[in-house]
Amino acid sequence: MSILIKNVLLEGKERNIYIEGNLIEAISEDKSSKEAEFVIDGKDKAAIPGLFNAHTHAAMTLLRGYADDMLLQEWLETKIWPTEARMTEDDVYWGTKLACLEMIKSGTIFFNDMYWHLRGSARAVAESGIRAALSAVFIDGFDEGTAKEQIRRNRALYEESKKQDERIIFALGPHAIYTVSKESLCWVRDFAKKHDLLVHIHLSETKEEVEDCIKRYGLRPVEFLDGIEFLGPRTIACHCVHLSIKERELLKRHDVKIVHNPVSNMKLAAGRMPYEELKKVGLYPNIALGTDGCASNNNLDIFEEMKIASLFHKAFTSPTSMPANESFELATLNAAKMFRLNSGVIEEGKLADVVLLDLKKVEFVPNHNLISNIVYSANGSCVDTVICDGKILMEGRKVEGEEEIKDKAKEVAYELVKHG
Repeated sequence: MSILIKNVLLEGKERNIYIEGNLIEAISEDKSSKEAEFVIDGKDKAAIPGLFNAHTHAAMTLLRGYADDMLLQEWLETKIWPTEARMTEDDVYWGTKLACLEMIKSGTIFFNDMYWHLRGSARAVAESGIRAALSAVFIDGFDEGTAKEQIRRNRALYEESKKQDERIIFALGPHAIYTVSKESLCWVRDFAKKHDLLVHIHLSETKEEVEDCIKRYGLRPVEFLDGIEFLGPRTIACHCVHLSIKERELLKRHDVKIVHNPVSNMKLAAGRMPYEELKKVGLYPNIALGTDGCASNNNLDIFEEMKIASLFHKAFTSPTSMPANESFELATLNAAKMFRLNSGVIEEGKLADVVLLDLKKVEFVPNHNLISNIVYSANGSCVDTVICDGKILMEGRKVEGEEEIKDKAKEVAYELVKHG
């Protein structure tokens, strides 16, 4: 399939973007352009790379607004975990379908997910047309029998993943050091190394996690993982809020990738990730943005995440902290590199993951600086068109089948919490 986007604003100039298959084949200012099967009028629109959501639990869209304004442990133990225990693969399928719809509507073409019933998530992603790194929740509760079952399940899911849509990356998802035994973490380390897999883990999200790790192992979380040789360039460490100077240096030494989730961290009072301090040790290119799940955010809008991340750090450090261009890169180029994808920027030879913004939206008037407007003014509703892997997933803000997805997800969600 070929797509021609005509006269679209790209890097300050009107250009034509020609897509062949799933790649951007040509970018030019030449008005006499190639013919294509699909032609999109780019007038009054700006082209940006599709956005990345580097940490979420997609099917938690079903729990949006269900349990808010609660203490973290009470929230987990009395609301979230009991409800998740009732979820079926079909529930997760519809919750993930809803998440994919929400992400498409707000310009996100990739998400990194950790959730139950991975097969349901994979089916939803394959149908949606966007990209994802999917990992099953690996929790053994320090029980040897449960650990063996988790290992068996992940081996089977890895084998199944070889037949999945090429837009899906299989990853391992050990939940956290306080829910997964040392022995299982070592298995994850070895299996990931053998098969070159990404490892998606929550790390140093709360003070309690740090204190529990010191009690259990006599070490802080990053120090403990360093001691078992768990850390490496394939490690996707989410949150990283409570870090010592030594831990920041260890993360840099091992080229660990970090996902910042400012909205979720604020809502659950987890604390502030030391962004400027991580930059000082050279970790900036390794940091991306995530929303976390909709039970703790409560949306999947990366535009909102970019703005709040920037303002959050300015409030605690300086007005120059996380300028707009950096925040934008956390949601595009940095994340694309993190997940080893030839995306994150609009250039010839890159994957055709392109988002068109409607410059007629009041949020873009006047347009002194497009990136500033994107980060500080825009929101997901400013997205007009989404192309992922060379296929048009949304045009004129319309996504095929969206009403059915919303209706069915609502039905599933109400049934799920009925007895909660």
